[in-house]
Amino acid sequence: MGAYKYVNELWRKKSSEVSYYMSRIRQWEYRQLPSIVRLSHPTRPEKAHKVGYKAKNGYAVFRVRVRRGGRVRQCKHKIWYGKPRNIGVVGFKYNRQLRVHAEQRLGKAVGALRLLNSYWVAKDGNYKWFEIIMVDPMHQTIRDDPRINWICNNTQKHRECRGITSAEREARGLRHKGVGAMKLRGSKQHHWKKTHTTQYHRFR
Repeated sequence: MGAYKYVNELWRKKSSEVSYYMSRIRQWEYRQLPSIVRLSHPTRPEKAHKVGYKAKNGYAVFRVRVRRGGRVRQCKHKIWYGKPRNIGVVGFKYNRQLRVHAEQRLGKAVGALRLLNSYWVAKDGNYKWFEIIMVDPMHQTIRDDPRINWICNNTQKHRECRGITSAEREARGLRHKGVGAMKLRGSKQHHWKKTHTTQYHRFR
């Protein structure tokens, strides 16, 4: 086996003594740093290369921190004035992964770069950390490489905001094909509403 096989095995067995100790040290370090940090090299090289990273000019790696937990409704003093059936403030769930929110946060911070992919790095009781691979579409090395210069097209601007990154495609139900997949696209919420409500048209 190559070296990356052993590294990947260490990341998979998170409950082992070595992996647990290293994760505790990393989490302590990450908590002291800002929420968005640019890295000189990826923490998980085997995973980064698997999702498209190349160790050459034009590629950049960022680590982004997002807060864990469900969504809280944005209302003043946690009071939602209205009918009791609409009074919920907490307990809402995101329709997307936290990885999607990390991608969108970074895309807003560094708008000139294009987002390629991302992967999980660490988590503790309050936060999750993701490393995100960004590509410079104006770099000549990227524009000359036929394997990656598709990201230089104008249609790839802010991919994280338009649902065409890997994490967003999973949320849209595009990872599955065949029987049963039609209940996932375009969204589970739309399918539930379509099959559980009846719409009557007025006679005019």
